[in-house]
Amino acid sequence: MLAQFYAPVIGGEERMVQDLSRELVSHGHEVAVATLWQQGFPSYELDHGVRVYRIHGTLPRLSWLYAETERRHAPPFPDPELTWALRGIMTRERPQIVHAHNWLVHSYLPLKRFYRAPLVMTLHDHSLICATKRMMYRGVPCTGPGMAKCLSCSRTHYGAVKGSVTTVGNWVMSAFERGTVDRFLPISQATATACGLAGSHLPYEVVPDFIPNDLGEPGPVTDPRIAQLPADEFILFAGDMSADKGADVMLRAYAGLDNAPPLVLIAKSELPKPPELLRNVIILNNWPHDAVMEAWRRCTFALVPSVLAEPFGLVAIEAMSAGRAVIASRTGGLADIVVDGETGILVTPNDSLDLRLAIKRLLGDPILRKRMGQAGKLRVNRYRASTVLPQVEKVYQALLEAQGGRH
Repeated sequence: MLAQFYAPVIGGEERMVQDLSRELVSHGHEVAVATLWQQGFPSYELDHGVRVYRIHGTLPRLSWLYAETERRHAPPFPDPELTWALRGIMTRERPQIVHAHNWLVHSYLPLKRFYRAPLVMTLHDHSLICATKRMMYRGVPCTGPGMAKCLSCSRTHYGAVKGSVTTVGNWVMSAFERGTVDRFLPISQATATACGLAGSHLPYEVVPDFIPNDLGEPGPVTDPRIAQLPADEFILFAGDMSADKGADVMLRAYAGLDNAPPLVLIAKSELPKPPELLRNVIILNNWPHDAVMEAWRRCTFALVPSVLAEPFGLVAIEAMSAGRAVIASRTGGLADIVVDGETGILVTPNDSLDLRLAIKRLLGDPILRKRMGQAGKLRVNRYRASTVLPQVEKVYQALLEAQGGRH
């Protein structure tokens, strides 16, 4: 596995890579992960049988390049120090398959021709065609890449120099990636389409993110943070409090409600909001995943009001696994996960009135909420490890057979 971050770094993609690695080990595979070294983490460790190598890169050493020094991303072009470290791991491990998950793959691409291992690339976002990975342009979903347009957007996002280098580097390496990767695995059909795979000659197969088989089931409540949740009904949002995730839209929608239960925000990041938008709003920062899952089990229903085209929508899956109805934007992978009128309600992205009406509808109909929650819990079975992992193994097997190898 090649992944720029790995647990205990927190994030949906990081959790996905860890879950995939552990599940593969439980199925009898040997798994090694190469990831970026982060301050305070060991250079090597065993994680439930997964061999984790944390490697140094030249660019990640330059802390002044990064807004978040605890998350120093892999660059969108080969980092010589990372490439050298990956060469050492390849020589030691001799893997049959290399499975990459983000820009760390760019430091591996120069090595690909020296090894027989097929290269699989999971697309968790839009980084194949977008330097910011978000496919947003001036606050609205982007209609497609273009060099001048991408340079302007990236400079706004990263700064003039860093944005220009990132855009050009990603543009060049993405072309290299398209000619080198043996199988792309976009996590939704929406991601495949946005990244230009649909209708192309590139080999790809949609393999969704997944959750552990037991996720969503009640367990012992040990985290003291749970006491911060309202004792009675509350509406729940979990994620970044950013414009891309629809935070402003959600707060405007909620502010127009009368006598609504509290809105709880379990936030990874927080942006200043006008006080009038925060009445009856409870903000809880940086909760661990187990505590978030307990919050899903206790909430009245979930909100996923993204403005950007979500590549997948793992947060909606987690809420559904806890038996909760979901109000989500009709965009990206969310439109595949949430079945409108059956497991939740789909609303127009960036439309606070449409979102407010959906909230009113669920608040006023507890029978509908319960029916949607039950239907969502059944639907989420298609996104559990027992269903998705065999799809991943099938891809591995097909690639090994194509090159004459044996599993």
